[in-house]
Amino acid sequence: MIGPPLSAADAVLFEHAVVPRYLSFFASLAVEMLLPSEAARIVHLGCRSGFPDAIVADKLPGATLVGVDGSAAALELARDKAALFSGMNASYVLADALPTPLPDASFSHAFTLHPVCRPSERAQLLAELRRVLVPGGQALIALPLRGSFPEIADIARECALKQDLSELGAAVDAAAVSRPTIETIAEEIEGAGLDEVEVDVQLIAVSFESGREFLEDPISRLMVIPESTAMLDVEPQIIDSMLKYLHHAVSKYWSEGVFELTVNVGCASARRPLV
Repeated sequence: MIGPPLSAADAVLFEHAVVPRYLSFFASLAVEMLLPSEAARIVHLGCRSGFPDAIVADKLPGATLVGVDGSAAALELARDKAALFSGMNASYVLADALPTPLPDASFSHAFTLHPVCRPSERAQLLAELRRVLVPGGQALIALPLRGSFPEIADIARECALKQDLSELGAAVDAAAVSRPTIETIAEEIEGAGLDEVEVDVQLIAVSFESGREFLEDPISRLMVIPESTAMLDVEPQIIDSMLKYLHHAVSKYWSEGVFELTVNVGCASARRPLV
């Protein structure tokens, strides 16, 4: 639904490596934009290991939260963490497809962080956020905007040129254009039947001591590479060729120097219309 299922080991790595050094940037924008509400009912689509549910609990005390994810191992970790919450009733639901089994118009807030999906699947996700909200409810989606991961795109283009993979080069260019801007994510959200759209953006650089460290880091393996390849509309064997080239090139070019990954972090807030 939001990303590939996580094993028990990967769920732990996600919580302790991906969250603090990467996903926290997306979460901080979303939490900052959360609208205050008494007795809030919140749904977190693609909740993974349950971050930033504890922070949401602090901002909206007395709230009820439902997390939804397709990874049973990640949900187990989320439940263990939620048992330590104070001031929030949290529960977690296993679902790996949209629409989810959640009832219509039942939440005051609905949010998702860094969905790993194609643009067409993002439209389904936005429709789901709207469906589960009460009229006037708030939707939040935080994701990498255009300008993110240029280092990976450049190496993919180099691979396409050196291996004569014209379809890969075209797919990389198409993916770059399909990655949303502030204006186009607002258009997508309005197209899903939401209004009062606001978008906040933060440009960051995530540093790794070397190219090999980047390739082996859970941030790359669990988030960045799956998200980048999901954007490419090519055959699986071409993806495999590109990934092999990427591993070779990154390890070679940044064998000793610091590898910095550029991410244009965006978060959009919108409301379900009252009528």
